[in-house]
Amino acid sequence: MSARLHENEHEQPAVRSPDTPQSLRAAWAALAGLSAVFLFEMLDTSILNVALPTIGRDLHASTVALQWATGAYTVVFGGLMLAFGAAADRFGRRRVMLIGLALLGVASLATAFVTTAAQLVVVRAVTGLAAAMTTPGTMALAFRLFDRDDLRVRAATLISTVGLVGLAIGPTVGGFVLAIAPWQVLLLMNVPIAVLAILGVRVGIAEDTAADLHRDPADVLGAALGTASIVLALVAPTLFVNDGAGSWAPWTATAGAVVTASLFFLRERSARHPLLDLELVARPLVSSGLACKAAAGLATAGLGYMVTLQMQLDWGWPPALAAIGMLPQVIVLVAGGALIKPFVRRVGLDRAAWLSAAAVVFGLAVYGLLGGVGYLWVAIALVLVAAGMRVVGVVAGVNVLRGLPENRTTIGTALTDTVTQVASGTGIAVTGTILAALFTGDIATSTWSAQQTADFREAVMIAGLTLTAAAAALVGWGILRARSATDGPVSGSTADAVGGGES
Repeated sequence: MSARLHENEHEQPAVRSPDTPQSLRAAWAALAGLSAVFLFEMLDTSILNVALPTIGRDLHASTVALQWATGAYTVVFGGLMLAFGAAADRFGRRRVMLIGLALLGVASLATAFVTTAAQLVVVRAVTGLAAAMTTPGTMALAFRLFDRDDLRVRAATLISTVGLVGLAIGPTVGGFVLAIAPWQVLLLMNVPIAVLAILGVRVGIAEDTAADLHRDPADVLGAALGTASIVLALVAPTLFVNDGAGSWAPWTATAGAVVTASLFFLRERSARHPLLDLELVARPLVSSGLACKAAAGLATAGLGYMVTLQMQLDWGWPPALAAIGMLPQVIVLVAGGALIKPFVRRVGLDRAAWLSAAAVVFGLAVYGLLGGVGYLWVAIALVLVAAGMRVVGVVAGVNVLRGLPENRTTIGTALTDTVTQVASGTGIAVTGTILAALFTGDIATSTWSAQQTADFREAVMIAGLTLTAAAAALVGWGILRARSATDGPVSGSTADAVGGGES
């Protein structure tokens, strides 16, 4: 362990106020605000996906433009989350979150004035910036609300449950809204969510004190290199499709991603105050949990993107019927919370993480191989992926925090969210790139030729199997890392804490 880590482990914890809540109910205002933040994060992308065909026709958007309507948000969000997590630790978690929520409200209002695909991409990028300012502090502030570990875990479970419900109902709500209102209404729904979050955070969470913050020098160079490597890595596949392998642009982007990622690694290895201490990431429980989270993010984003386009464009379902088609996922995500506690109690946190991630991979494989046969197989894939993600969303994140020193849980939360968002962006980028490469013509047209239908189905199969292979590799590596962990078995009290959600 590095000297940096030893120095930080001897820091004194902040002094707790005698008014520290001793139940979830006592902190209802703060938890409502923080739950609203997480609801926005999970609801935003899922509710937009169902509107992509409508947006494509309304804005005359190309396949690549539709991809970046969702990808711009994810790239900016994932690229800046670690940087804003570090900034919040220095300048105040509550302050940075409130600024981000105000920016979210403004960006969402701007949706009403969007008339081109380029404008929508800009709005989505600004929304990603707002999300990067708000999300890392969500679990960190929830953790600091309480002085008991069981309440901290139950608060995190409550917040994540609200977010997963948002993810589950997003496509359904979006489909029914599109039947009666323009697609802009879907993104305008972020405005009341932002207002609720601002009120809850301002009323329920006290301002950060000097003792709660640190003044270590900011790793500006590390933040710039990390952001650049993520953005370039996600832009390169699109450039290969648009400009071709004979163009200099995609190769330049690829080389830039490799160079900036290498420089980021060297910077974080040598910096006295790195943005991300790589020794923490290398810990078995941390790296295993992150691998499982990445596999789930990759599979979930890619599957959601493909199924939405398949139902509406290939099968010709209207948005409302497509929303009903997503109900198996909705039911599992909403009702699956009751399965977490007995599942974790039976197999332990470590095995629960990789078993649930493996279920996600298996569901994606079912879709890639059989999704084109009929809706039954699509429904089975949705159920398997949703069931796996419902568990891995809690237990893999908890495993990451278990593997970190207690004074590093904030950066652990930011790291977990960053990995999930980058994996989600990669899933959308890979899927969108394969579709753009194999589909001839405009994907948003109302009628397809027989050749276009065949192109789409081939692209979906190849994209599904490509994501399956990538997710399976991540889960396999995560299993190997978990087996090398020296931590003892999970106690019954830990399993109770993870499964608990009552106040």
